[in-house]
Amino acid sequence: MGYLLDPANWEWVFAGRNFMFLVERFLNNIILALITMALSLILGLVIALLRISKNKVTSVVTGIWIDVWRNLPVLLILLYFGLALPQEAKEFWVDIAPGFLPPQIRSSGQVIASIVALTIYNSAVIAEIFRAGIQSLERGQGEAAAALGLPYWKAMRIVILPQGLRRMVPATVSQLITLTKDTSLVSILAIQELVAAGSIVNNTSGSPFGGVGVPAPILQVYVVVGGMFVVFNLALSLLSRRLEVRERKRAGDVETVTGLEDQITIKPV
Repeated sequence: MGYLLDPANWEWVFAGRNFMFLVERFLNNIILALITMALSLILGLVIALLRISKNKVTSVVTGIWIDVWRNLPVLLILLYFGLALPQEAKEFWVDIAPGFLPPQIRSSGQVIASIVALTIYNSAVIAEIFRAGIQSLERGQGEAAAALGLPYWKAMRIVILPQGLRRMVPATVSQLITLTKDTSLVSILAIQELVAAGSIVNNTSGSPFGGVGVPAPILQVYVVVGGMFVVFNLALSLLSRRLEVRERKRAGDVETVTGLEDQITIKPV
């Protein structure tokens, strides 16, 4: 324990630009995570709707797709797309990447491979979460919508989805936190993210920009790296809890109907 808390082993944090170097590389993780979150949520919803389709062929094929991708290791999927994705697609990403993105994201064609890999895996997992939320609703919800004359897709959009997806907020946020942690695996595609940056700081004695640095012990470096992930994922967890509390309040706020007594006329017998 003394080794961990020894001030001499933490001097590297305040030397040069070591800490900012880690923060800048963590920004790469966050950007990859946010892009993949948006794509995974959209694709996951589409896959979930296809999975519960009344068309048997569509439902079975979608179920196979989900089972295959969500049961493969993320590392294997990243390696596969890193090798299998056409070079033209990687060059296309470099050409169209917005200028406000960090250079490590803009200049690496493997970024698109990591986005595709993480999106396919996480959309398959999220699709099952969404399917469970939708099918957890009572059958009466769909039957009531049908009784009102709503077509299937309109009933799904107006009645079923808003209720089902709200139930799945905790599970969905939990998967998004896992997605954020999985961005640390993209370093195998030579993308410089936070974990890779931690190794650089350690290997260069706390001086990734050259010059004379101070020793950066690997344990202390990865404590800082882990702390950054904790802070970001804790923010997601707090957001999830806030949404849950808000939904509970909305569910509990039932307006009292007043004025009916004035409209009731009791006729003498």
